[in-house]
Amino acid sequence: MMKLIKGAEIFAPQYLGKKDILFGAGKILAIADSIDIPKNWNIDILDATGLKLIPGLIDAHVHIAGAGGEGGPHTRTPEIYLSQLIHGGVTTVIGCLGTDGMTRSVESILMKVKSLRAEGISAWMYTGAYQVPTPTITGDVGRDIALIEEIIGVGEIAISDHRSSVPTLNELIRITEHARVGGMIGGKAGIVNIHMGDAQNPFKPLYDAVANSELKLKQFIPTHCNRNDYIFEDAKEYGKKGYIDITTSSYPYYPEYEIKPAKTLKLLMDAGVPIEHITFTSDACGSLPDFDPVTGELIRLEMGLPAANLRELVDAVTVENLPLEIAVKVLTSNVADILKLKNKGRIEVEKDADMVLLNKDYQVCNVVANGEFLKRDGKLLKKGTYEEALGIC
Repeated sequence: MMKLIKGAEIFAPQYLGKKDILFGAGKILAIADSIDIPKNWNIDILDATGLKLIPGLIDAHVHIAGAGGEGGPHTRTPEIYLSQLIHGGVTTVIGCLGTDGMTRSVESILMKVKSLRAEGISAWMYTGAYQVPTPTITGDVGRDIALIEEIIGVGEIAISDHRSSVPTLNELIRITEHARVGGMIGGKAGIVNIHMGDAQNPFKPLYDAVANSELKLKQFIPTHCNRNDYIFEDAKEYGKKGYIDITTSSYPYYPEYEIKPAKTLKLLMDAGVPIEHITFTSDACGSLPDFDPVTGELIRLEMGLPAANLRELVDAVTVENLPLEIAVKVLTSNVADILKLKNKGRIEVEKDADMVLLNKDYQVCNVVANGEFLKRDGKLLKKGTYEEALGIC
C-alpha cells in the first residue's frame, strides 16, 4: 500500500516548506505542495498539519551487540533493542565493537545487523575493535569490507587512550590503506572510525599517518571529540581538514569533563569548521567509564542510549539558536555523505522513505523506516523479536 503524509513542514535537511510526501515500496515517490489521490485508490494517509518532518536519523556509532566490561563480566552492557532506536528517531544504525575485541566477536555484530534489518530498520557495521591487530571475519579488514555487504569500514580503533593497544605508525597506516582499498573494491566508504582517548595531543597519530603516507585525514572519523576541553580545542583545528564526531550520550553523566554536544556544534562552526565535517553519534550501549587519573582504577560506569542524539539536536535549535535545517545535518546528510550511504539522509524523490515527524515541542510522533510506520501518532507499532517476552516498554 502506498502512503501519503500531508501538510508537514519539511526539513530535507534544507527547508522545503509545507509539502505532501507520497511513498511506497520503501522509496519516496513524490514531493509536492499538494498531492491529490483518486478516490478509488487504496492509500494510507497521515495528516501531518503542525508537524515538522526531518530525515530519519543515522546513528553511526552504536554497540548494537553490547559492549563494556571494564569493571568485570557483570559490567558487560546488553544488546540494543529495536524500540530504543525507534524512540530516538533512528532509522539507520552503524554497529561496532569497542573495548572488548577479545571476548566479543565481529561475527556477533554482523548477526545483530542482520537481525535489525529483519526487524525493519537499516543497519551496517564496522569490522575490528579497539585492539591492533584487530579482529576481523576474513582475516583482513580490506577483505571484510570488500566481500561482506554489511561492512562499510573499520572501527573503533583506539588511540590516545590507556585501553589502546598503541598501534605503531606503520600499523595504523596499513589498517587504513587496507580499509581504503577494500572500500574502493566493494563500493564502500572504507573509513576508519577512531576512538579518541584522554591523552594529550590526541590527534597526533592521525596527522603522522597522513604525513607518512598518501592517505588523507578524511579517511578517518575520530569520535568522542568532546570528551574533554583540550581534545575539543584540538578538534576545532582538526575539523577544518577532517571529520570529527561528537558523542551525545556521555554528557549528562560527566558534565565536569564533557563539552555539551549541542554547544560543541555552535562552537565548532564559530571556529570555522565546515558543518559538513561534523557528525553526532550516541555511542549507545557502549559503557561510559570513569577512571581515577592517578591509580587508573574504575570509579563508575554508565551506559549511553540513542535518545541522546535527538536531545542534543533539539538543544542545538532551542538553546543554541541554530536553524533546524543546519543542525539536523549532523545526524542525517553529513553521515550519509561521509559513509557513502547514497539513499539515506535526505528527503528526496527516489531516496529511501526514512522520516521522523516532530511536534511543536520536538517530540517524536511518527517514525517511518524503509517506507513503513514503526511509530505512529505517538504509539510504538514495532518492537524487537523478544521485547514483548522480556517486558520491554
